[in-house]
Amino acid sequence: MEKVKPRTLSGFMELLPARQTQMERMMETLRRTYSLYGFTPLDTPVIESAEVLLAKGGGETEKQIYRFTKGDSDLALRFDLTVPLAKYIAQNYGQLAFPFRRYQIGKVYRGERAQRGRFREFYQADIDIIGDGELDIINEAEIPSIIYKTFTTLGLKRFVIRVNNRKLLNGLFAVLGLSDKSMDVMHIIDKLEKIGREKVLACLKDDLAVDEAVGTLLLDVLESEEPIEALQQFVGKDELFDKGLEELTTVVKHLGGFGVPEENFRIDLTIARGLDYYTGTVYETTMIDHPEIGSVCSGGRYDNLAEYYTDKKLPGVGISIGLTRLFFVLEDQGYLNDELVSAPTDALILPMTDDLSPSIALATFLREKGIRAQLHCEKKKFKAKMNYANKLKIPYVIFIGEDEIANSKASVKDMTSGQQQLLGYDEAAEMIIAGVAAQNNGTVILDK
Repeated sequence: MEKVKPRTLSGFMELLPARQTQMERMMETLRRTYSLYGFTPLDTPVIESAEVLLAKGGGETEKQIYRFTKGDSDLALRFDLTVPLAKYIAQNYGQLAFPFRRYQIGKVYRGERAQRGRFREFYQADIDIIGDGELDIINEAEIPSIIYKTFTTLGLKRFVIRVNNRKLLNGLFAVLGLSDKSMDVMHIIDKLEKIGREKVLACLKDDLAVDEAVGTLLLDVLESEEPIEALQQFVGKDELFDKGLEELTTVVKHLGGFGVPEENFRIDLTIARGLDYYTGTVYETTMIDHPEIGSVCSGGRYDNLAEYYTDKKLPGVGISIGLTRLFFVLEDQGYLNDELVSAPTDALILPMTDDLSPSIALATFLREKGIRAQLHCEKKKFKAKMNYANKLKIPYVIFIGEDEIANSKASVKDMTSGQQQLLGYDEAAEMIIAGVAAQNNGTVILDK
């Protein structure tokens, strides 16, 4: 029989055990952090009716979606976690309590061209707060604190949460007479860091026929180190602008109280993500030392989550982390902490006699103490068993021979130090618990 060459499709990530353990740790950190803020877990189906997923339709979504038929059913794989959330809330509206706060970590699928750091199957980690008719601005002010808590708990320190407000931006364009070309203006402004002020001004003037004085004033405001003060000159000239400035000021006002340090936050008036979707505060989080990576966490406020499924107005605010891409970037840049225990077990028990009962009893005892214990009873040489422990980086190996059985003790070898001790079961358990805790006393990410 001809063998099939094993291969993983382009754009799909598979991790070896140690790396998978690190990924699982990251996800567990996110779950714990989101739970601190009152978010409930949610899991929606990976496969949905194509009609449901494509209710909005058009654009890149329809080109990238994985769509197929099974019998008479027209089906598709979810391409994000927001559309399934909208369906879920519309379907279960009467049974939910609002504001509804949920987190979801799950795989999504996009049939785009695979490239380095970009995947067709990837984990997203989302949180959203959905209101029934209304949603207070304080929820938008709380989001940066969740971002800050999430990344610092993971171990990142050098990052900045950039915030803007879509109402303010649209209002500013209206005041400056740029409403009819706002999207084109933003596409040019988005290049500010890459090509510099003078080239942006030239593009505004030559490509969009923006008056030079207007372009200069716009960039003066966008680049101001004191943006709130710079925006005061436009107060009272546009109702939408005034509302946006009020919301942005409220968000900034509460950041300290929510525990976000000034060095991890700044107003960035050039952010205009989701031009056709977000309607209020918008967020982008970037690593200070790696701006080329782009945003590692983004989101914002939207007016009506489920408009394609229900007439009820369901405003919300949310953020999303592209977890697979973030993990790839962190590994690529050497940020993952390889000192944490990545072994599948804390202690490997090697029976040295034909009677396995004492070893089985010890494994049961250790597990009852919360220690991950594994019996190695394969018919292999001692050296092969030790190589197994070394390859998996198992912290402790326990030998149970005739002397140990006679004295109701165990010989415990610390695989890091090489030290071996003859200990009672309780002593062995205490040493292993303390040792593993010390090795795990760190974060998943080591920020440089």
